[in-house]
Amino acid sequence: MAQFMGELEGNRGMASRLGTKSSGLWGHLRGWNVGVKVDLSHTEEGDKITIWKTGGSNSPSTTELLVELTDK
Repeated sequence: MAQFMGELEGNRGMASRLGTKSSGLWGHLRGWNVGVKVDLSHTEEGDKITIWKTGGSNSPSTTELLVELTDK
């Protein structure tokens, strides 16, 4: 059963994906020099969302933690 659901829309229409407690769900939206990576995971304490700023397509491995959100 899905724990997480994500949606994305671009020039080819809407796409959605499901994630389980074990797989999680993540995505990276980016321009050339700036982007955002979002990771959804399940922990013993509950669901957690982690958001990073990235260097976009030009430098996708450059990350800066912005926020961690939990459902507790």
